[in-house]
Amino acid sequence: MPASTDRPSPQAPSRRPRRGSGVLFRAPPSWMTAGLIAVVTLALAVLVWPPPGSAWLEGWLFAFLAPALLTAGLTSPLARVLGGRFEFHRGIFLAFTALLVELPLAAAWRGALDLWPGVVPGVVLLGPFLAAPVFWFRELTLYGVSRPSHGRTLAAALVQPVLQLVGFSFLVAPTEASLASVVVDLALAFVCAVVVLHAADRPIRREFHASGVSLIRPLLDHVGRRDEEATRKLEAFFLRSPVWADLRVDLLAFLRDGRPAATVVLPTVHPGPFAALGSSDLPRKLEGFLGPEAGTVLVPHTPCDHDLDLPSGTEVEQLGSAARELLHSLPPPGRARSSPLVAPYPGSTARAQVFGDVALVVVSQAPAPTDDIAYSVTDRIVAELSRDGGPRPFLVDAHNSYVEDEGDIAYGSPAAEKLLTDARAAIAAALRAARDGPVEVGTARRGGYSIGRDGIAPLGLRALVVRAGGTTTGYVLIDGNNLVAGLRARIVQELERVVDVAEIMTTDNHVVHEVDGGVNPVGERYPTEALVRDAREILEAAKADLAPAEVRFGSKVVPAVRVLGPNYTARLLTSLGDTLAMFANMFPAALVLLLASSLVVALLLR
Repeated sequence: MPASTDRPSPQAPSRRPRRGSGVLFRAPPSWMTAGLIAVVTLALAVLVWPPPGSAWLEGWLFAFLAPALLTAGLTSPLARVLGGRFEFHRGIFLAFTALLVELPLAAAWRGALDLWPGVVPGVVLLGPFLAAPVFWFRELTLYGVSRPSHGRTLAAALVQPVLQLVGFSFLVAPTEASLASVVVDLALAFVCAVVVLHAADRPIRREFHASGVSLIRPLLDHVGRRDEEATRKLEAFFLRSPVWADLRVDLLAFLRDGRPAATVVLPTVHPGPFAALGSSDLPRKLEGFLGPEAGTVLVPHTPCDHDLDLPSGTEVEQLGSAARELLHSLPPPGRARSSPLVAPYPGSTARAQVFGDVALVVVSQAPAPTDDIAYSVTDRIVAELSRDGGPRPFLVDAHNSYVEDEGDIAYGSPAAEKLLTDARAAIAAALRAARDGPVEVGTARRGGYSIGRDGIAPLGLRALVVRAGGTTTGYVLIDGNNLVAGLRARIVQELERVVDVAEIMTTDNHVVHEVDGGVNPVGERYPTEALVRDAREILEAAKADLAPAEVRFGSKVVPAVRVLGPNYTARLLTSLGDTLAMFANMFPAALVLLLASSLVVALLLR
């Protein structure tokens, strides 16, 4: 049986996670937000009713603090009654952020009033002026996060500004002018919110004929709760324009006593697009399809890119079923001739290990950046090497040296030509190093990692050790998306204290994106020394598990599978970029327009 261990907890991260790249923001704890509300509302009250006197205390309690806290409690049930969802921790945080919108406006009003007391409108008109941007901000947020329907969000959006205006009325008697200002300012706020939402939604509507704003709530539910209905809605978006492809599943199994001790699965699928959607989190999903009878399942990264992302769980099921059928119908083993993992020469981007009629070829450009390889490159390499009459190539992208926006290999590029040359030379070198004789295999696995804390996906670390011809080769596969540049050499050096030759690989699992919004490479969150230690310990456990095994290889074509297809990800990312740019421009422009219009109304009615 393979060894299985849980990792010890690290003491501190070796690198600070990247900031500003996240697409999802996690609200702070509610108790912390409540404390911040108390501080900000006190500042607002002091600005509007400065000491001495007790008006500031009454203003703090009735005009700002009580409305904010009541709003925090009422937003969630109101959203639910109206057919949406807005959790309490988000409700209290929204109340707080709306107060932050008011704070600089109140400060500017106080400064202007002190300078031009005869010109600047008084407190009676300040209430409507502050309420307008609060309503505007809440409507934008609730429309996107709770439910994309103005009719279903208006009541929840109005709670805070209305309660605040009621609180103002206890301290400052309303006038006809102030009541008229309330109506006009809130109407202006609503119009400005509609304009911003329409502009921000336009790029995705234009490109994909669907509302991007309507996907925010399903995205939150999918990431936060793995809600099945939310997942279906998001995958329905990806299914709007798929293309059909014939995919292939290659499977390399190491059997001990007639049962798989380890199964290496290599589907022509990219493990994206994001979170657990489609083929993202593919290693865990394939392990589920194969079941315990597959032994330790390793799903390294097939050299391909986002063109071969699967749009939904239906396609993953097709792939998983094919892998399961293949596992149960593997042909008998070929020649009992095997080699260690060898490189043909220094600087080669490929190393190969032969097992009878199959050659495991591991590709890495490290220490240079290494990332996705276009599947057209892979297809050409496999086709040409197969025509050479040698062993069948089993091509793996080690995906183990991350530098942002670098390392991709495109068809026809010099890197692609070098990879073909290197792969051919690596197989030839492995054939020269191959020897007749038995093969021993050992495996180990280590779980207990957290995506958010460690940047490592559910399957954690998997190790495979192969002893052939008296030489031991070790592989450690990390369930994550790439490896911080420079770590490969450090880890391999430590692993080669345990085995003769070693390689460290990642699965390119895009589930790790959901907490960072970017690549979130292994080693950015998890301490380097802990990662080196874990890799060595799991390899030692796999080496201790060595026992005689036979190697079997099989391949199966899965016809007519839907994939996202060429340029889909580029189109989506471009549309998202346009959306963010549009929102970044429209948000301040609409706010300035609203404030200017509200100020004109206040000056006319003062």
